[in-house]
Amino acid sequence: MKPVTIYVSEVIYSLYKAEAGKRDRTAAELIREAMEHYITEKLHPHRGLDEWAPLSLGGVKKDWADGSFRREMLDGGYRG
Repeated sequence: MKPVTIYVSEVIYSLYKAEAGKRDRTAAELIREAMEHYITEKLHPHRGLDEWAPLSLGGVKKDWADGSFRREMLDGGYRG
């Protein structure tokens, strides 16, 4: 891990130390956890599939219904 120096108010740090004591952890562990939470929730939030907007890929290029594209592919005219 990379050691860093941060400046916080004494009130905030004492709150972290008190909470850490209740959880039998260190204040540094809680601060690291808070930093990771900030990254995942604020900077890179996970989005479920229901949150994505649909993407339009444009119109149909060939009409599959009339069979002409199928004949073109079977006759070797399709080059990918």
